[in-house]
This record gives sequence, C-alpha cells and structure tokens, in this order.
Amino acid sequence: MSTEFEYMTGFGNEFETEALPGALPVGQFSPQKVKYDLYAEQYNTTAFTAPRAENRRNWFYRIRPSVLQGEYEAMDNGLVRTGPITEVPTPPSMLRWNPVDVPSEKTDFIDGLITMAANGSANSQVGIGIHVYVANASMEGRYFYNADGELLFVPQQGELVLHTECGKLDIKPGEIAVIPRGLKFRVELISETVRGYICENYGHPYILPERGPVGANGYTNERDFQYPVAAFEDLEGDFELVAKFNGNLFRCDIGHSPLDVVAWTGNSGPYKYELSRFNVMNTVSFDHPDPSIFTVLTSPSGQEGVANVDFVIFPPRWMVAENTFRPPYYHRNIMSEFMGLIEGVYDAKEHGFVPGGMSLHNCMSPHGPEADVFEKASNAELEPQRYENTLAFMFESRYVISPTKYALEGKERQPNYADCWKGIKKYFKGA
Repeated sequence: MSTEFEYMTGFGNEFETEALPGALPVGQFSPQKVKYDLYAEQYNTTAFTAPRAENRRNWFYRIRPSVLQGEYEAMDNGLVRTGPITEVPTPPSMLRWNPVDVPSEKTDFIDGLITMAANGSANSQVGIGIHVYVANASMEGRYFYNADGELLFVPQQGELVLHTECGKLDIKPGEIAVIPRGLKFRVELISETVRGYICENYGHPYILPERGPVGANGYTNERDFQYPVAAFEDLEGDFELVAKFNGNLFRCDIGHSPLDVVAWTGNSGPYKYELSRFNVMNTVSFDHPDPSIFTVLTSPSGQEGVANVDFVIFPPRWMVAENTFRPPYYHRNIMSEFMGLIEGVYDAKEHGFVPGGMSLHNCMSPHGPEADVFEKASNAELEPQRYENTLAFMFESRYVISPTKYALEGKERQPNYADCWKGIKKYFKGA
C-alpha cells in the first residue's frame, strides 16, 4: 500500500478522523464555535428517522459550508442517461458489447461517462444505472457529485485516485470503490488512460450479504473494507461543480475547492475493497452452485432475498465438483444480469467476451455456455482445476435492465452475439 494513502478499516463503522489536531469536537457535534473557526455540517444519506442499524450520516467540519456556491445551470447530458430508459424499446435479445475505446482527445471522468443501461427510476429511488467511464485526463478545476445514487467503481484498466470530501482513495483493477450519494469528489489519473464500469445505485445503500448457514466467517469480511482518513484542500479560484440531479447534469461556479473537510465523523464515508480478499465458498462435492455465493455487496429491494442490485464476482478459485458440468448451466432467470470482464477469460464464454467488454441477459432471456465450451466441459476428465488469471463480475437486478440507444446502436455492440450458440448439437436418440 502506498504510504501516501492511509485508511481506516471496517464496513459501516462509526469513524472519526481529523487532519488537524483537535478539529473534531468532543462530546457533541455542533458546538457554538468549532476549533480553527471551522463550520459544522451534517451530511445524511438516509432519512433522519431511519432505524439506528440502517441510519447513515456524517458530521463534517469544513472551511466553508456547502451552501457557498453559485446558481446551477443545465448542461448537455452527453451520453449520460438515467432510469427509466424510454428512448428506445428494450428487446429480450441476449446482448454483448466490445470494450469502449478511450478517446484520443482530452477527456476527463465527467466527459468520459457513457450510460449503457438502466432500470427503475432515480426519482423513485429504485433501480440502477450502468455506465462505462473512459478518460485520459484528470479532472482539473472540476468537482462532481451525484444526487441520484451511490457510485460503485469497478476499474478495468489503469489506476486512479478519488479525492473526496472524506479523503483520498486509490483504486486499480482488482479493487472497487463506493462513493456515497451526494458526496463531492474529483478523479485524478495515475495511469495515462483509465477505463472501468460504474453501477449507479438509486436504491438502498449497499450492505454486506448475509452468510446464512456458512456462519460467522467467509465471503466479504468487514475488516477488509477501507475508508479514507481526513485530507482537505484549501484552494481558492475559479472552479466548476457538476451535479447529477434527477436524471440531468447541472453545473455551477464555485470559488473554492469543496473538498475542504478538515475532520469528519460518521458511518457514510467512501470505501474501497480488494476483490482478492473475497473468501470464495464453492462446492466440494457435486453440481454448480448458484452465482449468489459470489455476492460481494447487495442493495436490498424490500422483498427478502430479491435484490435491487447484487454485485457478484467470479474470481480465481478451485473447481473440484465431481460428476458435474462445471461451467454455469443453461438457465433463464427472473433476475436480469449485466456482466463485465476485468481480466482473463470467463469460463462460460471463451470467445468474444473480452476484458472491458459487457453482456446483458435480461429477465427470462436464455443464456449459458457457448457451443465449444459445452462440448469441452461435457467430455473433460474431471480433475481438480484451478481457475487462474480471471476476474469477471455481474450486476444482477430484480428489475429489467434497459439498454440505452447508444448501447443498442453504437459500434461496440456485437450484432451476431447469438451465433455463439448456433453450434449446439442435438444428441437426443429417443428410447
């Protein structure tokens, strides 16, 4: 870990951190005067009256309160879209895309956002937006926040730093980060170019999935989630603050950096997680378990066991199932599945599904191994096998995922995706 970045650990903990000694008040949140002449400001990402176990809020102690900003004006949304997607009908077809190219012209994180699909309604706080980000420049003099949902970053190419009101997070492929709803940040590139995926969660903030009969350990462990320590910018000048609000982009002038929080305490900070720390559980006997055993984070929908969105990964692991077709089985699912590939090869799709690419298998649309994978897996000698150099993920939602017009008509779409199943043979011989 870089010495430049310090972290506190523990998912959802009540943290306290200060960049200057004594900046955090003791014994109360809003004293008449705060040390260093700071302003106290509360930041809530759940309702005031949410149950204590679900309530998320921070207290910020900052150089200027957030109200000190200009008047917002509408911006061009570019290729950013928000659920519900109504610009084109949603087909039941199985869909797949090549990676989005990093542009040659100077492009920062905001300008390089492309929405591939969405569902639900940001206004109703239900569903998700699925985006790709591509950039070759850091955000200079620009800051961003999203009032429509929290942002789950899944880097696929290149390293970046998320400078937030709570501090700094460095992330690279193999790691994820979550920025809570409404938190201001800017993106600095460490690599020359970056590309990755974002799941914009309009619904319930992410929580860790229950372990059930697995018991007290395994899957994601709270101790492995990292939150930044306080780090502030005391900068004055001509800056721009961009907001995503109710499905549209807006901008305003701001005469200082909004990342001026000298100290904070609370449980609604940004966090990162190294995916290699996910403790995989798998069968040691027979049959292919459901992919839900690989769930890293989940956003509940209100119906038990049915998620607004699950974030699922398919990491390196051992496969030892006996007398079993080991790749994912053919299936149709009430849940809708949007997949991406960070590195390597996904075991059910050895061709056409490449790092940086994507696929969408919607509610009740059939999918499963391509013809060649079926032939090989059906006739393989079943020895213990280590899946190496692979990392795929899935955003799985109870709501139909609607691709955008860009996704359906853009150059990245693979028009002949369904051909991967055309070679499936009939073997039935009857009685």
